[in-house]
Amino acid sequence: MQEQTNNPLHGKRLDTIINDLVEYYGWEELGRRISIRCFNENPSVKSSLTFLRKTPWAREKVEELYVRMLKKK
Repeated sequence: MQEQTNNPLHGKRLDTIINDLVEYYGWEELGRRISIRCFNENPSVKSSLTFLRKTPWAREKVEELYVRMLKKK
């Protein structure tokens, strides 16, 4: 197997990514940065996981925001 040392998403679970983003930004700011219903209306990790697993474009936006957040830290 090829090692992915430069990939910050390698080995990260989607629920961990969401929890880290919520901890860093909060639901309100997260909903402003990525305008999707699961972040703006009754947000929860469970509803977000359900939506993001079915919606590749939204998951890509979440992953991009996560990588940008890691660079800021």
